[in-house]
Amino acid sequence: MKLYRTTKGALVEEGGQFRLLTESTAADDWNELICDPDLHARARSATANAPTHLDPSSILAPVGSQEVWAAGVTYYRSRKARMEESKDGGGGDFYDRVYAAERPELFFKATGRRVVGPGQPVCIRSDAKWSVPEPELTLLANPQGIIVGCTVGNDMSSRDIEGENPLYLPQAKVYNGSCALGPCILLTNEPSRAATIHLEIVRQEKTAFAGSTTLAELKREFKELIHFLFRDNSFPSGVFLMTGTGVVPGDDFTLASGDVIRIQIDGIGTLENRVA
Repeated sequence: MKLYRTTKGALVEEGGQFRLLTESTAADDWNELICDPDLHARARSATANAPTHLDPSSILAPVGSQEVWAAGVTYYRSRKARMEESKDGGGGDFYDRVYAAERPELFFKATGRRVVGPGQPVCIRSDAKWSVPEPELTLLANPQGIIVGCTVGNDMSSRDIEGENPLYLPQAKVYNGSCALGPCILLTNEPSRAATIHLEIVRQEKTAFAGSTTLAELKREFKELIHFLFRDNSFPSGVFLMTGTGVVPGDDFTLASGDVIRIQIDGIGTLENRVA
């Protein structure tokens, strides 16, 4: 089952049929829904309702007041890219050590109000010269630290700023329009490691970059990442956790205004955003 947050309320999709779960569009009600310990059963009960129509333009980011966090250096490709971008900034060695360490890299990415949804613009920093999207499976955990679903995430990143000095990571990662989620939440306690993540960047109606990876390439276990995130930390409304990227455009590529970013994950759907 999939859960959508829309301008008409919360919708549940199963077998290609959409049904209304709640008519509320308020963030507080969405938070209450996400925190419900019987979320899956509550969504399943909505499948008895009369079918309805989903207007794609009505889809909102599936987030209320949840924070969004992210994990880094969880794929070998990400480790390699981070070492390449920071070779002149002194951070290459510790990215290698983070990849092999017991403790994962975790960092804050966005508040709920900073997240954009499908069809909304993402941004590149005005003071960056090398910007890329990072397509990531994004977990949703409830306040008890239990994985209840997953969605598609875009962790926009300024690689030149991060590469200049590892301590600049927050500036490279956290800014207006740097985080996109959607189009829905796949309700599951155990996301499939067999799923493929596809990234396509379209510039002037032509593919400027395309790449893919599978979640099997992810070094860390999902529950392991959530376990470390919840260590001495609490999330009363639940939390989203981006799990890292295994698809990174080459060093000669940077995003430009007007580019269209499409991220598709098997079993969830496609998140599409244009660069502002």
